[in-house]
Amino acid sequence: MDYIIVLERTFLFYILITVLYRFMGKREVGQLGIVDLIVSILIAELAAMSIDNRKESIFLSILPIISLVLIQVGMAYYSLKNSKVRDAFDGVPSVIIKKGIINFKEMVKQRYNIDDLLTQLREQHIRSIEEVDYAILETSGNLSVFKKNGEYTSLYPMPLILDGVIQEETLKAISKNEKWLRKTLKDENVELEEVFYAFYRKKDLFLIRHKDIEK
Repeated sequence: MDYIIVLERTFLFYILITVLYRFMGKREVGQLGIVDLIVSILIAELAAMSIDNRKESIFLSILPIISLVLIQVGMAYYSLKNSKVRDAFDGVPSVIIKKGIINFKEMVKQRYNIDDLLTQLREQHIRSIEEVDYAILETSGNLSVFKKNGEYTSLYPMPLILDGVIQEETLKAISKNEKWLRKTLKDENVELEEVFYAFYRKKDLFLIRHKDIEK
């Protein structure tokens, strides 16, 4: 009888957690933020405890699991609207190499050692630090790299503007300043507050406005 209860609970939690994770949204494992990771661990622990404690009601585990998912979804939605909340929970990118010079102070702060750096550079087919102009450690743990020949080895360029907030580190990385950015926006007849996302590639500024994503 106990075996049947264990199997039933295992199958139920498999279905429930699959549905809930679909509800939480699609993200790669390497892109999980701190909140996502904590929620995932707690859900796994609650499910394991419920399967093991067969005498307790299964709803004692289902209720906190659903509550955690609702909290996570609520925080994810709110962080889309508020960059300060997003930075507080997900953190901000860190410049590890700047103009070819390793920022050891930032590496210590992030507890990121030279072996980690060399490993991630090799994964992007970079043989030596001398080839790198800028390297930025993303909040996901991935390393985005600007090579000295101008090539950017990450799939997506770093944002210049996020939710109307200018990203100073990115401006420095492309050797531009706020005055240039504001003039470019003025030429495009776009206000800073209207910009949801902006990035720079091949000497062009690409803009995504709030109204573009609300259509």
